[in-house]
Amino acid sequence: MTLLLPMKLRHRRICAAMLAIQLAGCAAGPDYQRPALAVPQTYGAAPAVIAAQRYVMQQDIQNNWWTLFKSAELNALIEQAWSANPGIEAAEAALRAAQENVYAQQGYFYPTVQAGYTPARTKVAGNLGGNSPGVQGNGSVISAKQNTPASEGGTAPFNAPVIYNFHTAQLTVAYTPDVFGANRRQLESLQAQQQIQRFELEAAYVTLASNIVAAAFQDALLRRQMAVVNEMIEANQLALALAQRQLKAGYISRLELSAQQGALAQSRQLLPALQKQFEQNRDLLRVLAGIPVDGEVPGFALASFHLPEELPLTLPSSLVEQRPDVRAAEEALRSASAEVGIARAARLPQFSISGSAGGAASQFGQMFWTSGKFFDLTASVTQSLFDAGTLKHRESAAHESLKGAVATYRSTVATAFQNVADVLHAINADSGTLQTAVDARDAARAAVDITERQHAHGAQDRLALIVAGQNLRQAELQLAQAQASQLGDTAALFQALGGGWWHRKED
Repeated sequence: MTLLLPMKLRHRRICAAMLAIQLAGCAAGPDYQRPALAVPQTYGAAPAVIAAQRYVMQQDIQNNWWTLFKSAELNALIEQAWSANPGIEAAEAALRAAQENVYAQQGYFYPTVQAGYTPARTKVAGNLGGNSPGVQGNGSVISAKQNTPASEGGTAPFNAPVIYNFHTAQLTVAYTPDVFGANRRQLESLQAQQQIQRFELEAAYVTLASNIVAAAFQDALLRRQMAVVNEMIEANQLALALAQRQLKAGYISRLELSAQQGALAQSRQLLPALQKQFEQNRDLLRVLAGIPVDGEVPGFALASFHLPEELPLTLPSSLVEQRPDVRAAEEALRSASAEVGIARAARLPQFSISGSAGGAASQFGQMFWTSGKFFDLTASVTQSLFDAGTLKHRESAAHESLKGAVATYRSTVATAFQNVADVLHAINADSGTLQTAVDARDAARAAVDITERQHAHGAQDRLALIVAGQNLRQAELQLAQAQASQLGDTAALFQALGGGWWHRKED
């Protein structure tokens, strides 16, 4: 007993010292800091004044921004997509997996406790020499028996096999103090990876909604284009029939008839390509919304969409906080910074503490008698002395990965600024195109009205009226394209500014 007490005291002092070191120590490696960024004051040019819309600086973006287009069918399709799209399901599963990895790493801050019980029954061969007594199956000792082989000229000792049972039960507690912060850096890295999955999920929601909105606009545009082309085909068919009658009457030449036949063929040639795009776009809508390939998706019309009057515009300094891809890139940078600390801590001494207590006996009921009890308490420190530079090069690799993450982050931020600038230029340019298309449509419509009146008074023939109608339909095609582009630009602006994901309620 006099020797055991000082040993226990030394173990307690070791444990207390290691705990104090862990609580007072700093984590190895650099603490994360956001790298300096050259944030511009504007996106390259001041927003132009556009018809029917105006920019509102620093206006917050609602998470369901697509409702501003005031289409009930579009709203319902996006809500269905959020619950049925497999891409969202995969992103949610990745986030849950990352969360579980964080919880698992947090467990390393606590001791591990294990209980074990090991029963054994052993038979020792009797021909190993000596006069070892035997043990019966119940654990009691039996005496050795002598036997003389017939082939031997005399008698030789032969021991009976020794059979015995042995029971061991113990409780083991192990703890690894995080002296140099390797576990804290590992947790920091995993938490950053969890945030990456979170922002990728938010980006998946925003991207899915944007893709459905774009496909809905495309559906409406193609429907309008096919309707106008069918009208052009009908008008060209009427013009061809009139030309054939005029040819028979000798009013026109065969060359003029051929020109009219060519116009009909050209209008008919437009329809198959539009029909192919229309069906492929419908297939895309089904996939995005999680609808079976033979399922029904709603149809859309350009006239049913409302063009939002107010357009939000975030300052470049705020865009860094709003874009989910930028936030994900920053979390990747944070994870890379923590990996440097992990690699650095691996080169420092490693500490561990373990203790066990239990009992052992040949009888189960005797394991915890005073004579059968045992305990063990161990503290260890290990330091790598030679590893051919393995740990050093791993730390160097972590530093290089950190440099790459910094470059990727800056590139992502620059791309975000570019996206917003491109959308603003597109809105400004397409707004002018839309106004020009409206003016061209109005002029073509006025020409049709004049031609109709002249035709009613005999000043123009039927063919002139048909040509005026064709010009109007060409103007309507251009107008439909301009309307769809302006709607698409508006949706792209909401996406480029982050899509309002910070207002979405998480399940």
